[in-house]
Amino acid sequence: MDNLPADLCSKIFCLLDHKDLVTAQQVCRKWKVFGSENGLWCNLFKERWGIDRAIFYAPVDSKTWKDAYAVQDRCDRVGLGLKIIREGDDYFLIHQGQIQRHLGSRSLQQLETGTSSHADEFAGRHDRQMGILDRILFFIGDLETDSAPAKRGRLL
Repeated sequence: MDNLPADLCSKIFCLLDHKDLVTAQQVCRKWKVFGSENGLWCNLFKERWGIDRAIFYAPVDSKTWKDAYAVQDRCDRVGLGLKIIREGDDYFLIHQGQIQRHLGSRSLQQLETGTSSHADEFAGRHDRQMGILDRILFFIGDLETDSAPAKRGRLL
């Protein structure tokens, strides 16, 4: 891929869907640059949601089409209301598809509560104990995530 001209690389990246494009961005710096190209994400947005929505949701200020795509995808997955979602080990407070606040990580919670084998190592670096509010938020996040398939099945 290093020997290919930039325009040919761009054409190859145009053939990828959003999941493959995100994966390709993790390969190397050059691929990250190609995969972050605003035009690619604009085209993906238009293909998935149409030109009318693309005009309405066009990024403003420092936002990119990749950001707009991520927000719209999150809206489709979790809805527009106020939600707590889990993506990987991380929990986020979401409103209208926008991440409002990072609530923490499940792996950090396990380390803090001693349910991980690395608890002793972590305790030396991190003195904060998980409060009751954090535990409630993690519980709600787990409940939302685990009940999502049942909710989707009921709507179909």
